[in-house]
Amino acid sequence: MLRTALKVRWIAFLLLVMGAAAAFAWLGQWQLERAIIASQPIDAESETIIPLVELQVPGIAPSEIASGHMTEVTGYLSPDSYTVLTGRLNYGEAGYWLVGRFITEEGSLPIALGWAAQETEVLSVMDELNASPVTEPAVVTGRFMPTEAPVVPEGEQGPFVESTLSVASLVNLWPDFAGPVYEGYLVADVAPAGLDVIESIPPMNEGSVNWLNIFYAVEWVVFAGFAFFIWWRLVKDAYERELEEKAQLEAN
Repeated sequence: MLRTALKVRWIAFLLLVMGAAAAFAWLGQWQLERAIIASQPIDAESETIIPLVELQVPGIAPSEIASGHMTEVTGYLSPDSYTVLTGRLNYGEAGYWLVGRFITEEGSLPIALGWAAQETEVLSVMDELNASPVTEPAVVTGRFMPTEAPVVPEGEQGPFVESTLSVASLVNLWPDFAGPVYEGYLVADVAPAGLDVIESIPPMNEGSVNWLNIFYAVEWVVFAGFAFFIWWRLVKDAYERELEEKAQLEAN
């Protein structure tokens, strides 16, 4: 059989098979690389501060890039537009958020200013801010988050108790509200005196293994092996025909 395989036509066919197998192997490697890339966490560089005007526009749902991204925005807090949110966790401890309406040139932006374990502490800070409003533009940095869904108060909670930062709910509480509003809020990285900074967790995008790419990679390897099998099978058939022809000649 070796003598049959060393014939010119079968060597030429083997070279063709090797070329095809190399192409199949490359395609398998490419599919495997795609599967590995898909399994890696996405690095959105969310900790690089980018102006909010470059990340998001009012009235539109936040994009995947904008959600959780560190940003900065210029404006001022609107007096008498503060809201207290209940049941907000900060490093695992339940408490209260103080949320304000931040007015920018582009529109209104809710800002989670700070956290306290007791509601009285939040209310005290809110009274101080209302008593001495600052209308001069200031730059605030923090993490931009998409709006939360509103929740209906339960049990003995009053009808106006807020537990989620829902932009749709806040605009109904802000006095004299008009104009565009961001479909998200900012978690400030500096809290007013008397409040704690709210925990801000960077987005962690979990990668997932693309099993379809892995299946294709295995499939290309099988094709490469099958190409060599076809060559071997054809050589064997040719060898067996030679033996049959030789046996017929000897019989005659």
